[in-house]
Amino acid sequence: MSPRGAALFDVDGTLVDSTYLHAVTWWEAFRQSGHRVPMAEIHRTIGMGSDHLIDHLLGEGRDRAEDEDETIRTAHGTLFAQYWERLAPLDGAAELLRACAKRGWTVVLASSAHGPELEAMRRALDAEDAITSVTSSDDVSASKPAPDLVQSALEQSGAAADSAVFIGDTVWDVRASHRAGVPCLGVLSGGFPERDLREAGAHEVYEGPADLAERLDSSLLAAPGRR
Repeated sequence: MSPRGAALFDVDGTLVDSTYLHAVTWWEAFRQSGHRVPMAEIHRTIGMGSDHLIDHLLGEGRDRAEDEDETIRTAHGTLFAQYWERLAPLDGAAELLRACAKRGWTVVLASSAHGPELEAMRRALDAEDAITSVTSSDDVSASKPAPDLVQSALEQSGAAADSAVFIGDTVWDVRASHRAGVPCLGVLSGGFPERDLREAGAHEVYEGPADLAERLDSSLLAAPGRR
């Protein structure tokens, strides 16, 4: 294992301002398949893997044709792709990544996105100099809230779970990191209330990446090895 600590970052809603774009495009994807799902309900599932999200909102396999889930998933991907070139980082996102790298953290992105979508988010972040590695849904067999993505990010970093910190914006991030044995810092930039993040097990909660960057010295990310 690496002697350095690892800072593992979710991307959607944590570093890139995309949560509500996902909510809108999932809403439209469901509508195209004849399902009326309130957007507030969709928002509360953002951060889950798409398989869990669809089952959670429509019921596991209930009243759906065999290929309908894939149709909905494909429609969401196509709709969201229209925003790729307009994605924007959240305030302080790149600065936070660079500050962590400067302090000695191995910075790993752990995103549920894959392929061109993940590349679009990386372009929006424009912080490749601070990023050591990236793991995505292509690298795991089970999606959040399963711990697989966090565990994959740990493997990419070479760090042990007790030397890592996960940063995410949803209760699904917090639960996944908890199952992987990694403490989680929550940010409110994805729209989940602080109470929900703390009840899920977040150790600390910040307004967003800029707030965390400003308060880094008093956070779990102050320096690798300091807990």
